Amino acid sequence: MKRLFDFTVSAAGLLLFGWLILVLVIAIRLSSPGPGLFLQERVGRGQQRFRCCKLRTMAEGTPHVATHHAQAASITRLGRWLRRVKLDELPQLWNVLKGEMSLVGPRPCLPVQAELIAARERRGVFALRPGITGRAQVLGVDMSDPERLARIDAEYAASRSFAGDLRLLVQTFIGAGRGDRVAL
Repeated sequence: MKRLFDFTVSAAGLLLFGWLILVLVIAIRLSSPGPGLFLQERVGRGQQRFRCCKLRTMAEGTPHVATHHAQAASITRLGRWLRRVKLDELPQLWNVLKGEMSLVGPRPCLPVQAELIAARERRGVFALRPGITGRAQVLGVDMSDPERLARIDAEYAASRSFAGDLRLLVQTFIGAGRGDRVAL
């Protein structure tokens, strides 16, 4: 049921908001050098790697590191706004449609985040598809605390339900969570 819901919502979301993604890609390209879309290798279900699609919020040439290791100055002006309103995640609907991600689940991590990968592996979190949003994000826990994040992800895995996922989606849409912090 979850996969059918993910597929249906992501397809509908891409149909309804494809124009917005295109407008934002153009705005990003006009406001700073570089592409509007950002593809980054992430670790997903079963520790399989996939290319996660997002709107680019950082200056071209910023090193590919976890957000909490990136300098705040790397985020573009438009990127700050996109992150605040969470529109930078919109292209991930494509990853959901393809089955690489879910609407709700643990956030996909980078292959270089060895501590988080090990903590998630110990707790069986990689049995799940990663999500655009999840319990940790709604609680405001980012990837800078890998043990705590993995624990919350495992708690989600143990208690997940369709109703719980709907609740997390609503909480995300009304602005719960603050996203990943960046270095100062």
